[in-house]
Amino acid sequence: MIDREIKRSLGQMMKGVEVVAARHDTEVRAYTSHWVTQVSFDEPVIMASVSPKHDTYELMVASGEFSVSILAGDQIAEGQYFSYPGRKFHRIAKEFLVDWPDDPEAPPVVPNAIAWLRCSIFDRMMMRDHELMFAEVVEVVPGRLREAPLLYSSRLGWRVAGDNARQRGVSIRDELLDRVRDAGFEVVGGADDED
Repeated sequence: MIDREIKRSLGQMMKGVEVVAARHDTEVRAYTSHWVTQVSFDEPVIMASVSPKHDTYELMVASGEFSVSILAGDQIAEGQYFSYPGRKFHRIAKEFLVDWPDDPEAPPVVPNAIAWLRCSIFDRMMMRDHELMFAEVVEVVPGRLREAPLLYSSRLGWRVAGDNARQRGVSIRDELLDRVRDAGFEVVGGADDED
């Protein structure tokens, strides 16, 4: 059992909400996740964490692929629906999943999402109670890219991203580089440097 203070502290982490879906033969399953993340700047690689106990897991393994629907702030119903095993809702909300455009054999997606990602699994790593699936994003369908995403924290619940944390017209990076110059160090490179 996880320590209470550790759980409370980890619960403060706010993450984007996605629906991960898979299809194999005639079976379709999906689950809500806030454990999908981009893991490379240079390559279109993401990682999805899934429990081997979840009914989507077997379909992901069998098909070698999955889709990710990035949910917008107004899609809490879809997020809530897929956050429970489908059998608890008797899979009544069939309208929450549609076929991938022009490919009914692909993993399904949530309609009207911010974007859809079709992902091909190339590596898997078993953790203690979840498996990490590393996948290349092989196809993208942009949707409502200007919409604020749906967020989740186990302590704060469902939220919508919104206000800009940085003051308009102020560059924190430039201010820090000025301090570096003022301290007598040479500033090398431009604004696009990652180092």
